[in-house]
Amino acid sequence: MTGKLLLDDCFLHDKDRLRHHEALAILKERLHCIAETETVRLQEAAERILAEAVTAPRNVPLADNSAVDGYAFRNADFEEVGGFFRLEQRIAAGHASNADLGPWAAARIFTGAVMPPGADTVAMQEDCETHKQDGQDFVIVPQGLKTGANCRKAGEDVAEGTTLLSPGQRLRPQDVAAIASTGQAEVSVFRKLRVALVSTGDELRRPGDLITLGDVYDSNHFLLRSLCETLPVAIDDLGILKDDAGRLEETLAAAAASHDVILTTGGASRGEEDHMLKVLDRIGTRHMWQLAIKPGRPMMFGNIGSCVVLGLPGNPVAAMVCFLLYARPVFSLLGGGAFLEPQAFQVPAAFEVPKKKPDRREFYRASLEPRPDGVLAAQKFQRDGSGLITGLREADGLVEIPEDVTSIRKGDMVSFLPFSGFGLR
Repeated sequence: MTGKLLLDDCFLHDKDRLRHHEALAILKERLHCIAETETVRLQEAAERILAEAVTAPRNVPLADNSAVDGYAFRNADFEEVGGFFRLEQRIAAGHASNADLGPWAAARIFTGAVMPPGADTVAMQEDCETHKQDGQDFVIVPQGLKTGANCRKAGEDVAEGTTLLSPGQRLRPQDVAAIASTGQAEVSVFRKLRVALVSTGDELRRPGDLITLGDVYDSNHFLLRSLCETLPVAIDDLGILKDDAGRLEETLAAAAASHDVILTTGGASRGEEDHMLKVLDRIGTRHMWQLAIKPGRPMMFGNIGSCVVLGLPGNPVAAMVCFLLYARPVFSLLGGGAFLEPQAFQVPAAFEVPKKKPDRREFYRASLEPRPDGVLAAQKFQRDGSGLITGLREADGLVEIPEDVTSIRKGDMVSFLPFSGFGLR
């Protein structure tokens, strides 16, 4: 462990702390997939991380079929007899016909029904006219239809042998639908990570408890639990731990023996009642602490045996920012997926920051607002306090300001990280 990771002077310049990209590099370097695999029914597969590739065992669709309700015919016959065809068959979805379509004949066909042998084109029913002559039903189809019109080809969506999905992909609803379309009823996925969620602090109370002067309700538990629920993890609530080093050490050691990750909030600074750091150093290994970011400087990463420990700051804004930037990609990587890094896009700033501290990356809560010219611009939440949950509620995402930027003027282009890119509505 380098001296940089052991700095304990909160007044040191931020250039002596780990930068954001250095923290990400440490997490990527020292972590890997630890989740085992399991087979689940398809109805339980949404949002799970795929463990084995899914390959189509057959064409989708299985056979040529009609895309509309109408009349199927052989387009080559049109040039010989015009659009006047006798009706020979009636084919509904789920009732394939084995009879060849005769010359200059058509079949009444419905959406999804298999095309009769010999037919290659379908005319929409609203464009056709039917009539009866000498006891025979006929249909008149319009001119100008190209061969294959209104016909879905076998394998048009997915050809037999195609790899639909690769290991490590998180299964979205549309992915589950694609697997179902191949007839596969089960899928191999990575087991959900077992995450122990811990809050620390004598002042914390759970909603519903009585509160007195000096107490605060534990909003971080519900914030982090809700964030965890956007990921394929199984959460075990270890409750609120008092500022007691012995009790904390005992609880963390026991949790490490039965969980993949311990996620804590609070107690990661150097105050006399901040025991998390000291306990981790005593019973585990610390790989990262003190980052040159705002909010979230005391973000901590280490391990107790084979259990990963992520210590988030106690202030709600810092806790959420650090979860999105660091915990979320860690959970994905440990659980068999990719190391998830947010996709930013450039927007003009609708705010000013006359002076920003150098050598520190900052993340502002911001909303997108249309300018008079219709261009969306990022408007910074006016108050910067890390305890203000209001800013998280009102924001659409985060504005990311690099270390070398020392001021922002209105109209400057800034990087905007939408909360939707983190899987949040």
